Amino acid sequence: MEPNQGVTKPPAPAGDKRNFDPNAGRFIRYQFTPAFLQLRQVGATVEFTVGDMPINNFRMIERHYFREQLLKSFDFEFGFCMPSSKNTCEHIYEFPPLSEEIMRDMILRPYETQSDSFYFVDNKLVMHNKADYSYSGCP
Repeated sequence: MEPNQGVTKPPAPAGDKRNFDPNAGRFIRYQFTPAFLQLRQVGATVEFTVGDMPINNFRMIERHYFREQLLKSFDFEFGFCMPSSKNTCEHIYEFPPLSEEIMRDMILRPYETQSDSFYFVDNKLVMHNKADYSYSGCP
């Protein structure tokens, strides 16, 4: 479905760190063909590394929207992650049935389909990624 995306925070910029947004630059743009909308399931592999401390209750909630209408919400639990470990996890996305009209609109309106991915550790938000999607087959 996608190239491997690392789950790490970008390095802090030099200078004044008071205005630093830890989620700045956490944006991905995807381009698919119209045939992608016909799929019922897609697998995606997430690879991430853990620092010096163990992580308890690692969780990702991802919401997909088209023109501000919620299409589907996904909730994935990673659980416990050992310190200084490299981890790989595959998620299976079950797509909701979409009407022909909505699929046509999604194809005709590139990048108006969007998602938010929220990453939590012990129920505390630690990272937020945003993405948008084109199903027109063109950039």
